[in-house]
Amino acid sequence: MQDKNKEKAILVGCQLQDKDDRFEYSMTELDSLVSTAKGETIATLTQKQERLHPATYIGKGKLEELHQLEEEFEADLIIFNDELTPSQLRNIQNSLNARVLDRTQLILDIFAQRARSKEGKLQVEYAQLQYLLPRLAGQGIALSRLGGGIGTRGPGETQLETDRRHIRRRINEIKKTITASC
Repeated sequence: MQDKNKEKAILVGCQLQDKDDRFEYSMTELDSLVSTAKGETIATLTQKQERLHPATYIGKGKLEELHQLEEEFEADLIIFNDELTPSQLRNIQNSLNARVLDRTQLILDIFAQRARSKEGKLQVEYAQLQYLLPRLAGQGIALSRLGGGIGTRGPGETQLETDRRHIRRRINEIKKTITASC
């Protein structure tokens, strides 16, 4: 029976031939992490490969199969068993409708749920921002703001650049706060 308050997750993992012995344990652990994060695993998709696909982690056929599973089960989340590169994350998100997370994001979310002290919350936010920074994706010129007036005409600052600047500023604020409290 499915709990309506829990987010429905599909787990995805690649079994590499040279790391065969720990794969099943790792997938079981990922399922436990989903439960800890108050989610529910509704399906698991695995693939055996010699190496991870550089653009999408899993092959094209498996990505299509994942999209079908996502629609069939009306999944809220797709969670990958490894850390995805920024380009893999972006490519996968472009192919799916549900939110895409990797193992690291899931663990950071669990820490965020459980942090109680102000310092603990700041440390988790710091880790999340450090993780997010290289994964920001923007639409480039489509999101840019035009400058007005003499000497400011041109593409201006893109939303992506603005977001990165704000994240870096927040990271520096958190560093100072954590250092001051030590």
